[in-house]
Amino acid sequence: MSSDSQANAATRASAWRRGFRAVVVALGLGGLLLCLGFLWFVRAMPTSETVLSRNAEGIVVLTGAASRINDALELLAAGRGQRLLISGVNPATRSREISRLIPEHQRWFNCCVDLDYSATNTIGNAVETRRWVEARTFKSLIVVTSNFHMPRAMAELAHQLPDVALVPFPVVSDKVRVEAWWDNSATARLLILEYLKYIVAKGRILVQYSVA
Repeated sequence: MSSDSQANAATRASAWRRGFRAVVVALGLGGLLLCLGFLWFVRAMPTSETVLSRNAEGIVVLTGAASRINDALELLAAGRGQRLLISGVNPATRSREISRLIPEHQRWFNCCVDLDYSATNTIGNAVETRRWVEARTFKSLIVVTSNFHMPRAMAELAHQLPDVALVPFPVVSDKVRVEAWWDNSATARLLILEYLKYIVAKGRILVQYSVA
């Protein structure tokens, strides 16, 4: 092999090594940022019931755990909002069936509760909530969902309702002990998955803002 060929081969090998190291460093930094972001995500999550600092015109609860609906109805009964939207209700479920599960709040279903059967995910919850809010010209909204779901729900709702004041009311479950997530594999998987979904949602919203 000539000296020129050897020099070219050495140059290519050196460039490949530099590129490989750059990729490894970038992946390492990306992994570190993901880990730090997850720790921030968990640390910022409330672990006890929130005391609302203000009332709102409307209340929306995103279906999931049964305690979410009960908490939302308690807020409605306490006069925290004028009307309640239960978003993401199973199409086979009727209002009277939900009210029978929570008899102490049954009377509110006759006057002040609306059911959304269309939403099947968090994006759908946000879209249907926007339609409900705009139809009633509400300017403030209490958002009720699980504490681990709240960051993504707030991101989606803020994207759909940029001019509406959103007041989070995170529901804390004894089954999801955020403060000791590393001791429970199911909780750890739930939080990691929710964190990744949150990142994807924020990225999609950022792209949509950039395109717009």
